[in-house]
Amino acid sequence: MFPRLQRLLIKLLTVALIATSSLLSQPRSVAQGRADRPNSWQVRRARLSPDLLERIKRQRDANERVRVIVQLSGSADDPAVTSFLSVVGGRFRRRFRNLRMNAVELPLSVAERLAELNGVLRLSLDREVRTFGHLSATTGTDLARQLWTQSGHQPGLDGTGVGIAILDSGIDARHKSFLDRYGNSRIVLSRDFTGEGRVDDPYGHGTHVASIAAGNGRIAQGKYVGIAPNAKIINLRVLDEDGVGRTSNLLEAIDWIISNRTTYNIRVVNLSLGTPAVESYRDDPLCRAVRQLVDAGVVVVAAAGNNGKDGNGVKLYGAIHAPGNDPSVITVGATNTFGTDYRSDDTVASYSSRGPTRSCWTDPLGIKHYDNLIKPDLVAPGNRIVAAKAANNALVAQHPELEANVSPWPDRDMMYLSGTSMAAPVVAGGAALLLQANPKLTPNLVKAILMYTAQPLASFNMLEQGAGQVNIEGAIRLATLVRTDLSGAFLAGEPLLISSTLPAPSTTIAGYTFAWAQGIILGYTYAFGSDLIARYQKIYDLGRLLSDGVLVSDGVLVADQNLLSDGVAIGNGVLVSDGTTLNEGELVLSAGVLVSDGVLVSDGVLVSDGVLVSDGVLVSDQTRLTEAILQAHHALLNGEDTAAMPSESDSGVDYLDY
Repeated sequence: MFPRLQRLLIKLLTVALIATSSLLSQPRSVAQGRADRPNSWQVRRARLSPDLLERIKRQRDANERVRVIVQLSGSADDPAVTSFLSVVGGRFRRRFRNLRMNAVELPLSVAERLAELNGVLRLSLDREVRTFGHLSATTGTDLARQLWTQSGHQPGLDGTGVGIAILDSGIDARHKSFLDRYGNSRIVLSRDFTGEGRVDDPYGHGTHVASIAAGNGRIAQGKYVGIAPNAKIINLRVLDEDGVGRTSNLLEAIDWIISNRTTYNIRVVNLSLGTPAVESYRDDPLCRAVRQLVDAGVVVVAAAGNNGKDGNGVKLYGAIHAPGNDPSVITVGATNTFGTDYRSDDTVASYSSRGPTRSCWTDPLGIKHYDNLIKPDLVAPGNRIVAAKAANNALVAQHPELEANVSPWPDRDMMYLSGTSMAAPVVAGGAALLLQANPKLTPNLVKAILMYTAQPLASFNMLEQGAGQVNIEGAIRLATLVRTDLSGAFLAGEPLLISSTLPAPSTTIAGYTFAWAQGIILGYTYAFGSDLIARYQKIYDLGRLLSDGVLVSDGVLVADQNLLSDGVAIGNGVLVSDGTTLNEGELVLSAGVLVSDGVLVSDGVLVSDGVLVSDGVLVSDQTRLTEAILQAHHALLNGEDTAAMPSESDSGVDYLDY
């Protein structure tokens, strides 16, 4: 009797597991939309974001209203949604037709009823978005320009022809950093998405970010030249005068880029900002929007966030912000270069957010599934960076110590900022150079090249630095060898380079030689081997993720040979710079797992009202100052920031030999 009962139980369990696996393996939009009239419990689990559910649960005022992002299976002009809002007293704030999303305002009490409409895939809160500050020498950009010119290329390696969209607090267009060699502005378009009706930068963050990516070298004899000093700049203002915006601002700007990217040749988008990574990247409206950009051929670079430690200075893991938690973007953490060009002493800044990504989704059984992706993808200099200062900006007015005192002329002056906000535009500018050198590169190839050529920093694991610190010299050298006739018709294993001789996998900057990472991050793990650059991999196609080539079966990582050639090896675990792995033999980290140094992975939800962080540790975020500034001051107080990028005086005479 017992054996028969045992077999029956096993069969029932197997059927249940298969059914659950089938449901979970479907695209969420399909699984969520299968029932014509789901009950309230199913709706809460499948169609409303966790923070919106919590808001509904805590509702005390029957008249409370809420702003939400509505994702739709059909048109953004869905008549059922329009009719519903008119009946309940709701209203459209914005429609994002390319993204098939709406930003709406409605009574909180009817949000669940909106989610029950056929055609509605998901409702998410319209969350607050906040900002997260020798570059050309230490990143290898100067060396890359020199080698480019010596090879006879014209024009110089400066981002010519490539458009970089800066989605931030605006740009002070009067600043001399944004002129071309002939005195014309390289800000080819400015648009406001905040509703304030202005495109300048009263806050001061966006101007600084833009000049890191694409500032010229006119000031102080070229000391503060940006990474791509002749790139076109598209100024899309999504943060208000306090440095704060909403998801809907970003979605409207991204929707605009999708429609206008070819007009301005927008190949790179920089997002030095973020919002809490509450929902899985598969559901989060901002993540879904940036994925559309990448699939359309636009490189998206995002700041990782500045939550690498709590208020007591304790190291935290699992605090990557959205959209940096999306696998399609290049997520960038910050390094401290201690004000030197040579890279032997560089470290990951203590405030730089670490992985794995802790965004999650809840299945019909009420079980949370964390994304747990390895992030960031790269790190770049971000500590005490000197770059353009917007005239009369709020940041310097509130904190005069940020003044770099470079020039007495407001349109030539500079300021200090720190954070992953400053590291991201270093990579964005580098991506523009790669696309100038080889316009046929897909976003996935740009990302792979930047990771493959990065410098792994000693004593830091992949959850802190990804593949390593960006190396623009190596990336350009490799990009120029990639064939220019690539297309989606190429098969895995076909030759990727124009030469059978592979580039030397090392770079020397300021007399210090370092080896390249020679590998790339693949979601839960990493791949390594020279075939990543010698042979074409299908994961480099448009419409794919780099992690598409890796399957997981019973805890074993398996390469899909349709996407990766036989010469690519797959790692297991999270690599540490000494060659060992964290949590060896397991796939990244589950909730509450201790990392090797005894630091508990953050299992909270980072929110802007100061209620959060990790496992009962609270942080204060009541001020409207950007997190980058708060962390910069914290670093100064703790002696971390004693060596800054040197401040050079400006003569007032334009230097044009940049």
